[in-house]
Amino acid sequence: MNPGLVRAGVSLTLLALLVWWLDASVLLDRLAGFDPRWAAAAVAISLPQIGLLAFRWRFTAGRLGLDLPFGTALREYYLALFLNQVLPGGVLGDVSRAWRHGRSGPERRIGPAALAVILERTSGQVVMGGVALISVASLPLAFSTMSRTLSLTLTGAGTGAAVLAAFVALRRRPRDGPWRTLSADAHRALFAKDALPVQLLSSTLIVATFLATYLVAARAVGVSTPLWTLLPLVAPVLLSMLIPVTVAGWGVREATAAALWGAAGLTVVDGVAISAAYGLLVLLSSLPGAVILMISGRDSRPGG
Repeated sequence: MNPGLVRAGVSLTLLALLVWWLDASVLLDRLAGFDPRWAAAAVAISLPQIGLLAFRWRFTAGRLGLDLPFGTALREYYLALFLNQVLPGGVLGDVSRAWRHGRSGPERRIGPAALAVILERTSGQVVMGGVALISVASLPLAFSTMSRTLSLTLTGAGTGAAVLAAFVALRRRPRDGPWRTLSADAHRALFAKDALPVQLLSSTLIVATFLATYLVAARAVGVSTPLWTLLPLVAPVLLSMLIPVTVAGWGVREATAAALWGAAGLTVVDGVAISAAYGLLVLLSSLPGAVILMISGRDSRPGG
């Protein structure tokens, strides 16, 4: 069976179950009242966001000895974001930019180009994961209805899994071979004293733009819950999109929002509506990538 169709089916099934479980009329009313002024705000946020993403990719590639002009990085990142939105799995756009970057030079260094993309994405996911863990740990302070035991259990499980993964990786690291080369490249790109501050700062700013876009989505669908109340819930929802079983996180993101909003004693329909609005805003912000795709296709045709 086609994996893409499976992921699309998972997204549609999860969304259908949520619509069936919730008050569909209220959910549709929320989405129908989408305020385009907030959509404009989300697009405005996406401009520095994608610029920072391109900068981080260019910096990471440079640490691996790869040339990547900022203009090229910006164009390819827009294209990748659009492809990630419309293709199953959420990573095929990143595969595309790694492949195109690796083939762009005379040496066709596809391996190092792919590693640059992997490390660049890892930088952002580590920061998002850290923010999500802090958010989960703080939930009992923000919501009296949420179990402190549950919060601590989730936080401990996440932290323990990360520590265990790092321990196993270190224990299995051979003294020589490909892993040693990979470890040296990762250190040079992410952890060296002149790389770590750049990675942390850029990734933190990027995560902040993701959080801001989610809060904008809340206002776009008319949810008036105070932003400081919503903020601890956002990072765990966004982190759920990394689960590669749907199209662009659709379904998993909304289901996670429903669970968190319910556990926090907030209106579940609001959480799902905000999550869906966020997905629409991200798709809207990625549309320049569709233009780049059309131009690239036209230029690649004979006589184009």
